[in-house]
Amino acid sequence: MNSRTARLVFALLSLCLYLPPQMAAQTADPAPAPEPPRPRLIVLIVVDQMRTDYIEMYGSQWTKGLRRIVDQGAWFQKAAYPFFHTVTCTGHATISTGTFPATHGMILNGWRQRDESADVNCTDDLRMKLLSFGKDVEGRGQSIWRLQALTLADAIREHYGQNARIVSMSVKARSAIMLGGRQPDAAVWFQGGSFVTSTAYGEQKPKFLQSFFNRNRVESDLGRTWTRASRRSYLFEDDAPGEKPPGGWKRDFPHSVGSASGKPDSTFYGLWQVTPYADQYLGEMAMFSVDALKMGQGPAVDLLAVSFSALDSVGHSFGPQSHEVQDVMVRLDDTIGKLLAHLDKKVGPENYIVAFSSDHGVAPVPERKKKEDNEGGRILSALVAQRVEGALYEALGPGPHIERMIYTDLYFRPATLAKLKEKPEGWQAVIKGAQSVEGVLRVLTSEELEKGRNSDDPLVRSASLSHYPGRSGDVIVLPRPYWIFVNPSRDNPPGPGSTHGTGHDYDTHVPVILLGPGFRAGKYDQDATPADIAPTLAQIAGVKMNGVEGRVLREAFGGAAAGIPAASASSPPKP
Repeated sequence: MNSRTARLVFALLSLCLYLPPQMAAQTADPAPAPEPPRPRLIVLIVVDQMRTDYIEMYGSQWTKGLRRIVDQGAWFQKAAYPFFHTVTCTGHATISTGTFPATHGMILNGWRQRDESADVNCTDDLRMKLLSFGKDVEGRGQSIWRLQALTLADAIREHYGQNARIVSMSVKARSAIMLGGRQPDAAVWFQGGSFVTSTAYGEQKPKFLQSFFNRNRVESDLGRTWTRASRRSYLFEDDAPGEKPPGGWKRDFPHSVGSASGKPDSTFYGLWQVTPYADQYLGEMAMFSVDALKMGQGPAVDLLAVSFSALDSVGHSFGPQSHEVQDVMVRLDDTIGKLLAHLDKKVGPENYIVAFSSDHGVAPVPERKKKEDNEGGRILSALVAQRVEGALYEALGPGPHIERMIYTDLYFRPATLAKLKEKPEGWQAVIKGAQSVEGVLRVLTSEELEKGRNSDDPLVRSASLSHYPGRSGDVIVLPRPYWIFVNPSRDNPPGPGSTHGTGHDYDTHVPVILLGPGFRAGKYDQDATPADIAPTLAQIAGVKMNGVEGRVLREAFGGAAAGIPAASASSPPKP
């Protein structure tokens, strides 16, 4: 090396040594991972009430579908909902739209609709009628019309038109409807002893599903006995304080799925939904739908959305540490395993991707938590309303002042709101009255929440993301950790075994896992929320979703399906 060359090399080395840290980091950044190949089928699996910590607690019991998703998927371990009202309609709407309740409007499963002067459920639509695939069913019409944001399903339909196949199913109306969007080929749920759909999707029932229901009768499960799939591997005790089994069941196994009359009646249909048999039925329906519509085999990107609901029903009754919850998960592991194996065979593992998540978690059974850690309890909603009513009587005069209390939300009468404008000090009476009830953590007003999305206070920020003017209450009452709101009843203790719907960790932390060609398997520490699922899937599907509040989870890009090089994936479908 001559002297001139040596001086040049030395100068370049010196420049590299003295680069500012941020420039040095930029020069070291690898090229961005390639975007996953466009799939022929997106499979969106939501397990109602699945806490993230179930994976670590109970995952050793799984060997099939859940095991495959966890081991071969890109798992965002810190994923959590950033808002307070963690309930079914809210969670499914967030997964589907990539937005939060303050934007999509699904603040709870139901609320007081001020402009209608009525209590409504999130999918109520009196303009529509139910269409039953079996016996006649009474009930309100259902649709997605109250949702204030577009869904992933809507974006796929807009981009690919009728070439796309979109199917959504669940035992719950609000789950199937939120995931299915406005124009699915089929959105079905279980109601009044039959699977149904709505005239919101057309005047005729999907013929392919009628064929399935004709061959597969829910009533075939009448008289079955639900026992443990595996007795030895289950953790914790089977019979614990505070469990509230339904329909005459005991707190421990076995559980009979029948009725006093020996015939299919409301008791049977109610119990059936609290068993793994309901999940197995949905798994069979999903596989049938794939075959009947040739999903994943057409010119567009198709969407199959399945929300498994049994875990939620069982968790409410028996709590998250029960043998019943563990058994539902073991059997769901088998059900999802069969579905993925079917997709491997009919669609090909290189042609579909899976997004796996949950709408919320669940609190420990308060009596169990109290026994273990001397924490937790039950808050009577009626007692909160009574204390606030009394405080307002002292501050504003005779009432009544409260119109409704729905879960954490207190709605005042118009005359009371007018008085509170004249005497704003009355709000302090409201707060003091509610906080006098044991288990209440904070009381926030609608005025605070409307300004609170950027608050430094995490509770205010969380509750603000759940606040939608015209639907939310005038006051939100936040419970302390491990305390649950219940309605008065003759039961002791009152209310279900457990519930959810708060911003505490056990309710907000849920799985977000992506599986399929183009995703790198592994555990990811980046912050994520279920609102990231829709924009990520939209990006991969090549469709636009405007106004989303979630982000694209690019960290997971760059992998391949198990045993299948990314380069071997089939050519992407065209619109």
